[in-house]
Amino acid sequence: MIVVDSNMVCFYALPGVRTPAADRLRTRDPHWCVPLLWRSEFRNVVVGLVRRGAIDLVAAQELVALTEAMLQESEFAVDSAAVLARATESGCTAYDCEYVVLAEDLGVPLVTSDRQLLAAFPARAVAPERYAEQ
Repeated sequence: MIVVDSNMVCFYALPGVRTPAADRLRTRDPHWCVPLLWRSEFRNVVVGLVRRGAIDLVAAQELVALTEAMLQESEFAVDSAAVLARATESGCTAYDCEYVVLAEDLGVPLVTSDRQLLAAFPARAVAPERYAEQ
């Protein structure tokens, strides 16, 4: 079990150069956990694709529905006080600290490519390539 941030979800769900690495990560550890916030972040990325004409609205809705179904059993609410504390201590956004707090609560790694999170939380956050080596 691992916590993944919305970037990792995007790399997995949206075909691109990082999709093969996300596929390998999902094969290695298929139980991905996310805070409820992931839905809004993912929707925002997908609506950006629609606005740029990369996909149409129907395809976007299908993609979001499939991705939501994939993660629906692995979504968690996180404690606001803990998120605010981590954000204040680290200088990271409250959004990003939701993933950190969830990983702390579950006692699992946060797999992320976010450099600021990797630097601020070296005991909890791990880059996908480093996680694959463990």
